[in-house]
Amino acid sequence: MSIESVTTSIDEAVSGFFEPVAKAVSDVVFYTVPVGDTELPLIVAWLVIAGLVFTSWFGLIQVRKFKLAFDTVRGKYDEEGSVGEVNHFQALTAAVSGTVGLGNIAGVAVAVSVGGAGATFWMILCGLLGMATKFVEVTLGVKYREEHPDGTVSGGPMHYLPKGLAERFGKGGATFGKVLAVLASIMILFFGLFGGNLLQVNQSYAQVASTAGGEDGFMASSAGAILFGLVIAALVGLVLLGGIRSIASVTSRLVPAMAGMYIVACLVVILLNATAVPDAFAEILRRAFEPEGVAGGVLGALIVGFQRAAFSNEAGLGSAPIAHSAVKTKHPASEGLVALLEPFIDTVVICTMTALTIVIANPPSLAEARANGNIGGVTITSDAFATVLPWFPHVLTVAVLLFAFSTVLTWGYYGLKAWTYLFGKTRVSELTFKVIWSVFVLAGSLLSLDSLISLADSALFVLAVFNIVGLYLLAPVVKRELDSFLAFVKARKAGLPDEEPESETAKVG
Repeated sequence: MSIESVTTSIDEAVSGFFEPVAKAVSDVVFYTVPVGDTELPLIVAWLVIAGLVFTSWFGLIQVRKFKLAFDTVRGKYDEEGSVGEVNHFQALTAAVSGTVGLGNIAGVAVAVSVGGAGATFWMILCGLLGMATKFVEVTLGVKYREEHPDGTVSGGPMHYLPKGLAERFGKGGATFGKVLAVLASIMILFFGLFGGNLLQVNQSYAQVASTAGGEDGFMASSAGAILFGLVIAALVGLVLLGGIRSIASVTSRLVPAMAGMYIVACLVVILLNATAVPDAFAEILRRAFEPEGVAGGVLGALIVGFQRAAFSNEAGLGSAPIAHSAVKTKHPASEGLVALLEPFIDTVVICTMTALTIVIANPPSLAEARANGNIGGVTITSDAFATVLPWFPHVLTVAVLLFAFSTVLTWGYYGLKAWTYLFGKTRVSELTFKVIWSVFVLAGSLLSLDSLISLADSALFVLAVFNIVGLYLLAPVVKRELDSFLAFVKARKAGLPDEEPESETAKVG
């Protein structure tokens, strides 16, 4: 039996197992109710409402405290002796590396191909609302984080749900919080594997295969797919062994570089077609409310836009607090403000630029995807760049690989924290997870995009249900933390010494 036949058999076996599972899970999670001419998934409405509630509750904090968030990232309000492992900027880049990824490249292409140009408008709106949700969950993540004897710090929904609800509601709250924490940890593992791992590898492989000989090249074969997966798995495994400091060290360099590279690429296409930009924006706005040819009309475009934006910026999932909890600070709300910049960078800026590039270029592959009922993917974005710069898909391949690699690393860290919460923080337990995570990387290049999108979306929205229930119940605590940090900022601006008592809720453990 040849190597090619063996690898083809592996490819078919992996796809044959996951595809029916993806359909069955998706049918359950995305239960819909009829609204007008389309079907509204109740779970999508759940995420939209959360963004609206927190935006209102905290008085449009994403606008009012935007400048303060930037000042905090720059270290203007840092304090000596703060507990944590990384500074504000490193925590932000580590978290952004988990959100700024192929959701911004492949996910936007999916949104435009399925929901039309108008889906972009709803993606932007979702990003703006998600800024408030991200602020709430990250503040809680830092507030209830746990410091370990080895100096490392753990945070996230598995910590703030049981601790916070116990603090507010006593024994009953502790029990309910524990149940939510276990369920959230399980779903973090599932979404991490499908969305933060397999999907990233899948789309980076698709881009490499398309620029390295196309369908007739070695990389497009099953053997090429497996070789690609093995190389990425080995690199991921090596970095994961170093923990959050190693990940933060890598991502604090990779994220600015790759984001800068990608933004410059988008700007090149946009500037070379500057006269088409007004029409592109007009097209996005018009199609948002008059989406001709899009299933479900306006609501259909909204649903697709919010689904892809939620996948991209992860607001409400409880994932980002895991990375942000490692920050050095005495005021949890300080990092919450830093975190609200994530959806802005990820969705409002980068996703919008990607969408503009696709809408302006209107590559043939976009029309082909719509005609054939496909969901598109990274190759549509790549083709959009190629309409202006034929050689640019090769540069984009580098950016895609960096995006994917950093996202797999960050979600590997998230998954590890969920794993150790469920199975204990021992050397054997951690090593077991890292091996499993690295092995799953290999499968990413063998699965279909449709299956991965379905599985990742399902895990994402179920996770949001468990996490957001806790966010609603703990929002008053976040309000007190915000008031405490704003009082500290006021004192710092007045030139008073940083001698006020540490916020009680900023204590760890």
